[in-house]
Amino acid sequence: MPLRLLLIFLFLCVSSAAWAGEVLRIAADRWPPYADRQLPGNGVAVHLVQAALKRAGYASEYIEVPWPRVLHGVANGEYDLVADAWYAPERSAFAEYSEPYLVNRVRMIKRRGSPITFDKLADLYPYRIAMVRGYAYSNAFNNDPKLQRVPVIGFVNAALMLQAGRVDLTLEDEITARVHFNGDLAGLKGQLEFLPVPLTENGLHILVGRHNPHHAEIVAAFNTAIREMREDGSYDALMREHGL
Repeated sequence: MPLRLLLIFLFLCVSSAAWAGEVLRIAADRWPPYADRQLPGNGVAVHLVQAALKRAGYASEYIEVPWPRVLHGVANGEYDLVADAWYAPERSAFAEYSEPYLVNRVRMIKRRGSPITFDKLADLYPYRIAMVRGYAYSNAFNNDPKLQRVPVIGFVNAALMLQAGRVDLTLEDEITARVHFNGDLAGLKGQLEFLPVPLTENGLHILVGRHNPHHAEIVAAFNTAIREMREDGSYDALMREHGL
């Protein structure tokens, strides 16, 4: 091997080894059962993400902060990636999306006995809808100027506002809502109900900040690791660990 090529090869090896020693900072807000530091593996989404990154050769740590800080931190380089992001095109300006590794069914929720029905977005125009600030529910929902969106800091607040009559509807991933109704919102169980038609089904992605010079490599390696986990059964095994 010519000396110049040998030196380039050695440089790349050293650079790769140095990068391998870095710890990726994964950020998410509390969103059970997907992200929650009180759950095994910090929740199923974080567990999947860290397992896939480990398989790809990356060490990582999990940081749990409110959602606006998650996005701000990835945009400014404080964190390397978001563990669980729905797609919103504007975020591509500061970060790169992976392929989806989970799917979330987002459903509208009303007070039990309310006459509200829903088949299309226009059916929701008369109603005040509590939504978590910064969540990318769907492009149509987030950008329809006729919808009466009421931003809140989290689903628990939204559900309490709904029960108190301060809003007419809220919305959330169905599994997350059921976890809350069996946990910290157990007092509301039986008072709220899902509308039959889902608003949307969203793919769940990691979102790697462009401040990290290796963002494209991380996304590609993550995508490969998830595909391998699906093929060898370790993906399904991890889901079963979380009862899903």
